[in-house]
Amino acid sequence: MGFFTFIKVMMILFNLAIFLGGGALLGVGIWVSVDGQSFVKIFGGISSTVLQVVNVGYFLIVIGAILLIIGFLGCYGAQKESKCLLMMFFSVVLIIFIAEIAAAVVVLVYTSLAETFLTAVVTPVLKEKYGADNDFTQIWNLTMDEFHCCGLNNYTDFEGSPYYEQNKSFPPPCCKDHVPCNASVAATSGAQGCFDKLLEDIKTNADVVGGVAAGIAALEIAAMAVSMYLYCRLDQK
Repeated sequence: MGFFTFIKVMMILFNLAIFLGGGALLGVGIWVSVDGQSFVKIFGGISSTVLQVVNVGYFLIVIGAILLIIGFLGCYGAQKESKCLLMMFFSVVLIIFIAEIAAAVVVLVYTSLAETFLTAVVTPVLKEKYGADNDFTQIWNLTMDEFHCCGLNNYTDFEGSPYYEQNKSFPPPCCKDHVPCNASVAATSGAQGCFDKLLEDIKTNADVVGGVAAGIAALEIAAMAVSMYLYCRLDQK
């Protein structure tokens, strides 16, 4: 087996795995979107609960669809030795790679900007749904209990919410379970916002997060290099 054939086979197998993984994620995403309650009951845990805050169903559908496209372009392009599909594969992976770098720069360098954006998006939803939507309220309660945090930024995120209007108090985690949880107790409790707590946890596990990010980046670079190698070799045939 020549080197070109070996690289071609590896490209097909690698992207076939991506394609199958994307299909699995897409299926789970559709399942969560259609019947999220059964998903939470089966898997439970804070990981799935936290992801539900950003609507894990649609998130998985998007990621699964992207992986399906990448896997198809890479696998079928290598198998058919199609220069067009290989170039499309290279372009899609390159766009994702650049987007990941841009997102990392925004998070690392412009953390305050990311916080401002999340505050503008999440805080109005908290004020509207916390205490009115049972599923949404339960998700946030589990998140705050698990991470020992309060709201996105602090207890003021719940001011004007249905929960506050009904109970005239803030959620117990905002006062570290002291009751009644009024504004004065919440202000002196020192409960962190969940955004700050998340950043703290990321910094604590920076080596693991960095290693995973570096591994993903290395795979993307390798995939682009292999696809370009096959593309250039096809020119010589």
